[in-house]
Amino acid sequence: MVPEEDRELSTLEMADSSELSCTGDYPEGGLRAWLVVLGAWCAMIPSMGLLNTLGILHAWTNTHQLQEYSESSIGWIFGAYGFFLYLAGAQAGPIFDMYGPAYVVIPGSVGIVAALICFSFSEEYYQIFLSFSVLGGLSACTLFTPAVSCVGHWFDIRRGYATGIACTAGGLGGAIFPLIILFAAPKIGFPWAIRIIALLSAILCTLACLLMKTRLPRNLKAGASIDFKALKDIKYASTTIAIFLVEFAVFIPITYIASYATHAGVNDTLAYAQIIFLNLGAVPGRFLPGLIADRLGRFNVMVLTSLICSVLTLALWLTAGNNIAAIVCYAVFFGFWSGAAISLTPVCISQVCATEDYGKRNGTTFTIVSVGALTGIPIAGAIQQRDGGEYQGLIVFGGVLYLAATVAFAVSRGICAGWSPKTKF
Repeated sequence: MVPEEDRELSTLEMADSSELSCTGDYPEGGLRAWLVVLGAWCAMIPSMGLLNTLGILHAWTNTHQLQEYSESSIGWIFGAYGFFLYLAGAQAGPIFDMYGPAYVVIPGSVGIVAALICFSFSEEYYQIFLSFSVLGGLSACTLFTPAVSCVGHWFDIRRGYATGIACTAGGLGGAIFPLIILFAAPKIGFPWAIRIIALLSAILCTLACLLMKTRLPRNLKAGASIDFKALKDIKYASTTIAIFLVEFAVFIPITYIASYATHAGVNDTLAYAQIIFLNLGAVPGRFLPGLIADRLGRFNVMVLTSLICSVLTLALWLTAGNNIAAIVCYAVFFGFWSGAAISLTPVCISQVCATEDYGKRNGTTFTIVSVGALTGIPIAGAIQQRDGGEYQGLIVFGGVLYLAATVAFAVSRGICAGWSPKTKF
């Protein structure tokens, strides 16, 4: 006789499996798979949402808590957030592969809320650096890495689309958090605005802990935190170089577009709103390229989006001057076309490694990428200082980086799948 409890469990599993549209070994859909995507979405709002809020935080601290510091010095704070977010992937990836998401998501959830609360009390440079950059960045990684990896356990053919939907959270968070700061900070103060963000993050992280599940067998031999030996594989190495360059480039407009608008004579409210415009553009820019990439190839779409971001930066932003319409157009269009840099880059990694090693390879790549995230913002700030506060050199720097990323993705695609322009890869 089968116990009643086992019979009920079996019935639930059969009902769940009947909802899955199986393609090979991957469900590619169904209630459970999409609940995992929802959990990943909840985890990415606090982690990637804060990453996409760097511009307004940079502009605010530049005129308030840290007004006596140079652009380059302030840039190190916000570059360090991205650095620690990506660097900690070296640890979070293998832990995820071996033990599942709970061992990284729960500590990360507690950490991101604690970081925001500590940040709300911070006034000095070192306090902001330790609370927001170090604790916040490390905690954000333990939400971002398992979120992307969990989606990869449930989707293969539709992985770009599913990952893109989860990554819309970054754009949405990057719009909601600046709105909270923009409207709450002048009325109740900047510290309380940050505490509201902390409360919202706590609710979302709780949902993420409940919903994110793995499906494939755990890789108990994940072992090393950083798998640099994997770079001997030319396909993986070339992919990592391309991702390094595009992530190096993407943070420059995100961080400096608000301060550029202030420099161009735009009032503070509209200047800060550029971050909101950029992130609203990024919401469809996260999932639409993913949907197209599943049909036309992930690397193909990365080549296209990187090229368009380069053209937008060098042709539109560089010539915008104090034309507010041009600045807003750049923010929206760049937000849309740059979205693939977040949503598709992990999917590109998944195409050049085994799924059971996805967490480790993803962590290894973004550990290398963290150097670009750390240095890109302060280097751009140093260029601006050299130019006497003007932005032309900074903009050219960002545009050329995007052009280099375009070439790198094209070369990597050729190495991985051949040089025929008709190849879907």
